[in-house]
Amino acid sequence: MWYYNANIIKTPKSLTVNGVTYPPAVFRNADLLSSLGVVPYREERVDQRYYWTGGLTVDTSGDEAIGTYASIDRDVDKLKEGMLDTINSQVASKQGSIDWYWARASKGGKAVPADIQTYADTIYTEQATKEGEVAALTDLAGIIEYENRAYTETRKVAIYDDEGNVSYGDETETNTRHINMLKHWTANPTDEVDPSFVSLVAD
Repeated sequence: MWYYNANIIKTPKSLTVNGVTYPPAVFRNADLLSSLGVVPYREERVDQRYYWTGGLTVDTSGDEAIGTYASIDRDVDKLKEGMLDTINSQVASKQGSIDWYWARASKGGKAVPADIQTYADTIYTEQATKEGEVAALTDLAGIIEYENRAYTETRKVAIYDDEGNVSYGDETETNTRHINMLKHWTANPTDEVDPSFVSLVAD
């Protein structure tokens, strides 16, 4: 996109400057555009998860024009209602994947394994914890942080042999991850282990 004479130009079109009309192809010539006073344009939009979009302000002080929309805070209570819905849907999905154990047992089949029962109990415990954490949030900044919490993840560096097989030594690497705590659950219904994983620690 481009900006000229207080107008945003989204696609190439005929352009009239000082009485001279240029064809749409002029937008392929950056030097000519610059000489005509036409500058690149980009927009910085608000994160609509947390803000309503307000009025547009265009900064033309640099080599490009930058449009910025005003951010209007969304209602905290409404956002918290949505957060609780997300927690409930997460629980329903997790429980739905293991309900068959209880259905089988109710028909005289094999009893629910102890590890699955523990997993189910842990889900509800974590649900209660998350609901309490959401209830304690009082402002938009707290909601944003909760859904984008910074963690440092440490993993072992992969080592590949000539045949493409992977192994892991003592060397590790760390990365920053931003995790939505509504979807971060510690309980796992399987014994599957990630051999590269070392730790995940909140910053």
